[in-house]
Amino acid sequence: MKQETQNNDCSKADLMAVKDALEVLNGRWKLQILIALLNGTKRFKQIAREIDGISDRMLSKELKDLEENQLVVRKVYDAFPPIVEYSTTKHAETLSTVIYALREWGYLHRKKIIGK
Repeated sequence: MKQETQNNDCSKADLMAVKDALEVLNGRWKLQILIALLNGTKRFKQIAREIDGISDRMLSKELKDLEENQLVVRKVYDAFPPIVEYSTTKHAETLSTVIYALREWGYLHRKKIIGK
């Protein structure tokens, strides 16, 4: 029985779109930060506690990058000491299907490679 194959031809525009997406999400921490924030608004230290191994300096840098790419919103409350909260934007929430697909692929890959 012959399997039908999808047309997976990629145009130059398709490749640029993937490149743009990977540049925004590039690195070890950005997806982990977004996953933490997709579960709800959090303060800086809450995010840091959820992500093993990230330094405060790196978390700060990555949050700024995500904010510049309009994936994270930083809200500062007028209080003493200042209260700062981070949350995802509607635009970032469109990544949830991509994140879930990556999770499923990760499970399949782990099973194939190490049998767990």
